[in-house]
Amino acid sequence: MKADAKNVLTGAHYLDGNHACAEGGIAAGCRFFAGYPITPSTEIAERISQRFPLVGGLFIQMEDELASMAAILGASWGGVKSMSCTSGPGFSLMMENFGLGIMTETPCVLVNVQRGGPSTGLPTLPGQADMMQARWGSHGDYEVIALAPDSPQESFELTIHAFNLSEKYRMPVLIMTDECVGHMTEKVVIPPPEEIELIARRYTEKKPDEALPFELTDDLISPMLPVGKGYKFHVTGLTHDERGYPVINAEAQEKNVVRLMDKVNKHADDIIWLEESDVEDAEVVIIAYGISSRVVKPAIARAQKEGIKVGEVKMVTVWPFPEKRVKELASKVKALIMVEMNYGQVFLEMDRIVGGKCATYLAGHAGGTVHKPDDVYRIIKEAVK
Repeated sequence: MKADAKNVLTGAHYLDGNHACAEGGIAAGCRFFAGYPITPSTEIAERISQRFPLVGGLFIQMEDELASMAAILGASWGGVKSMSCTSGPGFSLMMENFGLGIMTETPCVLVNVQRGGPSTGLPTLPGQADMMQARWGSHGDYEVIALAPDSPQESFELTIHAFNLSEKYRMPVLIMTDECVGHMTEKVVIPPPEEIELIARRYTEKKPDEALPFELTDDLISPMLPVGKGYKFHVTGLTHDERGYPVINAEAQEKNVVRLMDKVNKHADDIIWLEESDVEDAEVVIIAYGISSRVVKPAIARAQKEGIKVGEVKMVTVWPFPEKRVKELASKVKALIMVEMNYGQVFLEMDRIVGGKCATYLAGHAGGTVHKPDDVYRIIKEAVK
C-alpha cells in the first residue's frame, strides 16, 4: 500500500521535529487527531489542525488528555487511523486509556515529547525520564512498542513506522521524542508517495456470522472487524473471550495476558531496530537513544582519536529492549555505557540483562539541557582503565 500522493508534501523542507512528526502522520494516512495543548508537543497539534482540512482529516481539541486518548481509540475502531500527542503530565493522564488500548488491541499512535519532571517540572526544556513510564505506566502485564527519534528526519520517518507497527501488531505504539528533537529545525526530505510503504489494516475475511473480534490466530494478531458492514461485536477493557465479552476468571485472564505479551515478544526480532557503528572490535560500547545518541558522538570521536576502541548502539526501538543483542555485546566488550537524560531508567534494564558479564556505567542527567560530551568522555576513560 502506498501513501496518498495528493496528501504528501514531497521534497526537501526546513521543519522542526514536531512539524515533521505531524507530516509523518499525514503521510501514514492518519485522518483523526484528538489532543490537548501541552508544551513542548503543541506544535504537532497545531500543524495537524492546519493541514487536516486540506487532506480530509478531523482534528478535535479535547477537554483533557484522558479524553484525548479515549477519542483516538474510538476513532480507530471506527476505521480511521488516529493519533495524539502530549508531554509529561498529559502522558500520565493518558496511561489509563493507553491500557484500554492495549487490552482492546486498538491500533493508534501516541507521541510523547518529553520534558523535565516530575510534576510540571521543566515545560520548555528537555528530558528523557518518561521511558520507564512508557514501559510500565499503565497497570497490568503487557508489552509495548516505543520508538525514539533523534532528528526531525527521523521524527517524520518513525511516525510512519509507528503507524505501520500499530497496524501490523494491532496495538497502540509510542513515539518517545523529546523537547530538543521536537524543537530542532533541520532539513527533512519527504520522499515521493510511491516510495512510502504503508501497512493497511488487516480486516477479517470471514462472514459476519462467523467472525470474532479477538479470534485466536497462529501469529497471535486477530484481524479486526469493520464497522457498518453487518458485523456485530463487543469491545471491553475487561478480561474477555474471543467474542469480546467479559469472562471473569483466571483461565481467561491467562489467555488474554499471555497473548498480549507474546504477540510482541515472539516478534521482537522483527520489531527491534538498532543502528550500530564501530561495534565489532570495540572494547567499550555506548548505548543511547533519541537526542542523547547525537550528543555522544563528539565524545566517541575524541576517544577514538586517542586510540580507544569505542562503538555506539543507537536504539531506534527502546521497547521492546534489545535483550539478545545486549547479551551478545556483554560477552565481548569490557564495558557498556548507557547515556540517557534521566538517572537510570533504561540503564537498569541494560544492567539487569548484562548480569555482571561486563562492567556497566550510567551517564545520567536530570534533563534541562543535554549531556556535555566531556562528561561522556570522562566515563569512557574510566571504563577503559
